[in-house]
Amino acid sequence: MKFYNIPIFVPHMGCPHECVFCNQKIITSTQNAVDEATVKKIIEEHLMTIDDGAAAIEIAFFGGNFTGIPESRQIEYLQVAGDYVSKGRVSGIRVSTRPDYIDEKRLAMLKSYGVKTVELGVQSLDDEVLEASQRGHSIEDVIRASNLIKYYGMKLGLQMMVGLPKDTYSKSYETAQKIARLKPDCVRIYPALVLKNTQLCRLYNRGEYQPLDVETAVEYTSDILQLFYQQGINVIRVGLHPAEMLLVGDNLVAGPFHPAFRSLVESRMYRLSIEEHLSPFMGNEICIRVNNRDQSNLRGIHRENIRYLEKKFPQVTFKIDAADNIKRYHYEILGKDFKGMYTIF
Repeated sequence: MKFYNIPIFVPHMGCPHECVFCNQKIITSTQNAVDEATVKKIIEEHLMTIDDGAAAIEIAFFGGNFTGIPESRQIEYLQVAGDYVSKGRVSGIRVSTRPDYIDEKRLAMLKSYGVKTVELGVQSLDDEVLEASQRGHSIEDVIRASNLIKYYGMKLGLQMMVGLPKDTYSKSYETAQKIARLKPDCVRIYPALVLKNTQLCRLYNRGEYQPLDVETAVEYTSDILQLFYQQGINVIRVGLHPAEMLLVGDNLVAGPFHPAFRSLVESRMYRLSIEEHLSPFMGNEICIRVNNRDQSNLRGIHRENIRYLEKKFPQVTFKIDAADNIKRYHYEILGKDFKGMYTIF
C-alpha cells in the first residue's frame, strides 16, 4: 500500500524564532495566512489525483510551527481536515511543530481533532549546534516533547539536519543515535542548504560558514541512514524534493542539493557493502541479484558503482539481475561455488 501526504504549508506566523537556515517566506511560498477555503481547495485538488481506496492518505500541516499559531486558527484547520477523516476520504492528520511548543494541553487538543502524527523539528541534539543555529530550544525540550507525544498515543516523527554551523560528522551521528533511542515512528534527514535572505546566507557570504559538499553530505547521511535502518526506523524523507518552492529561481545559494539525494546515499550504501563482502575465492564471474526496486541504486547513477567495482576488481566480470523474491535493501552474491545473502545495513 502506498502512503500519501496532502501537504498544507502554514506560514511562519506560528514560529517565534528565525533559525539561521530558515526563510519561511520561501518555504511556504506565501506571506499570507491560509484560510479554510484554501485548505479545502488544496485537499480536493490532491484527492482528485489519488484513486479512492488505493492508498493511506494523511493531511499534513507543514511549515512554520503549527502548535505556535493561535489555537482558534489551529482548530479551524483541524476541523476542515477532520471532516475528511470522518467521511473516510483520508486516514488521518499530521502536524509539524517545534519541541518547545508541545505540552499536555496542546496534545490533548490535537488528539481530540484526530491528529495521528506529530513531527518535531529537532535538527540537532548537540548543544553547540543548536546554539549556533539559533534554534531556541534545548535537548531536554526534544526528549520531553517526544515522550509526551508517545504518551498521548500519537505517532512521533523527528526531523534532523546535517551540516549546520558547528556541526561535524561525529555530532551528526551522535544526534542520530540519540534520535534512535527516542524510538520515533518516522524520521526525516535533510542536509543544510544556504537559502537567500537567511542568516546562514549572510554567514556564508562573509566566509564564516561553509556548507557540506554533496560528497561529504552523502558520507554523513549514508552512515546515519544505515543506523536508522538497523533500528527498524521508517525514514520517510532524505534530502529535499526538487519541487520544493525554495528551489525556485535564485533562492538556493549554496549547499549539497541533488535532485536524487536519497538515491545517491543508498547507492553509496550498496557500494560499500558489496565492496566489503567481495573476496577472491568467489571467482572471476560474479552475479549480484537485488530487488527490482533497488536495482538502479545498486548500479549507481550513470553506473557509478559498477564502474567503481570493475576498476577495483579488474579480474571480475559483474552481472546484475533483478529478483522480486529478494527483500528491499538486501542483495545476493553468486560466484563460483559460492552463494551469500547480504544487506546494506
